[in-house]
Amino acid sequence: MKNTLLLLLIALLSFSGTMAQSSKKSRSLKPTNYQKRVTTIVAEKSRNYYSLDNEKASVITLQGPGKLRVLTRGRFEPKQGDKIEYEILYTIDGGEQMQVKMSKVVRSKIAKYKNTALGVPADSKDFEIDLGRGYHNIEFKLTKNDIPVAVRYVFTPTKAKKQDWIAFSPLQPSEPVDLISREEAVGYYRFSTDKPMKVEVNGPTELRILTRIEYQYQMKGRIDYRLQVKENGKAINTYQLSSVRSEIAVYKTDKELVPGKAREFVIIVPKGRHTYEIVPLDKDKNKVLGRILLPKKAVKLKND
Repeated sequence: MKNTLLLLLIALLSFSGTMAQSSKKSRSLKPTNYQKRVTTIVAEKSRNYYSLDNEKASVITLQGPGKLRVLTRGRFEPKQGDKIEYEILYTIDGGEQMQVKMSKVVRSKIAKYKNTALGVPADSKDFEIDLGRGYHNIEFKLTKNDIPVAVRYVFTPTKAKKQDWIAFSPLQPSEPVDLISREEAVGYYRFSTDKPMKVEVNGPTELRILTRIEYQYQMKGRIDYRLQVKENGKAINTYQLSSVRSEIAVYKTDKELVPGKAREFVIIVPKGRHTYEIVPLDKDKNKVLGRILLPKKAVKLKND
């Protein structure tokens, strides 16, 4: 009997530990710009939702890989019918605009607004977005504002696919810069708006782009910067990145500059030969350091 109770206790503790680890993985996010909050009480628990608009984009910034769950609630105002419908638009890193339609949505029986004057929340309708490794900016809008809609954003990180990467040099001209990180020399390339970082590659494959903003030694605080990716001369993605001074990386020779912490995004390269340009969009910001990696098993490359 004692052995049985002991086994049950161990199993219970193990299950509790697993549940605690799982709950830590997922986290709620809030938009970085448009933050009109709508407090909603669901099953006696207060939840923060954020309104969507058809002009002001709600931007979620995160680092993948992982799944972003988008939980939406429309709003029934006084004298509204029995059902509502609405459409949500979203783009990932400035790419193709996607559309999600919610139809035949009814009033919720378990949710209410903290501010009861708002009306009655609709049933929750959600969808998921799979995100690869690196930083991502996802913009959300409504197609129109006839039905008020508020959203919760819940992100669950996943493990990055294990893969060996090798460094790859950009096209000339490029300005090499050596950093020392954890007592190892790491090669980067300095680029700017006038002199973007360029690379030619045969697909299908992927390019892992690491960037660091440059700090003057006396500069402090966080720096936001934007990078645009062009494929064969056409803009395909825009990344909004944010960095602080690195605590472990230093310049090998230049003592007047401090590198920012590395920020990463990934370019998925389709079949065929492609030329990519990484272009800083903020002319008032410092120059940027870039490092290009590709899978070791990638197809044969040529950049001459």
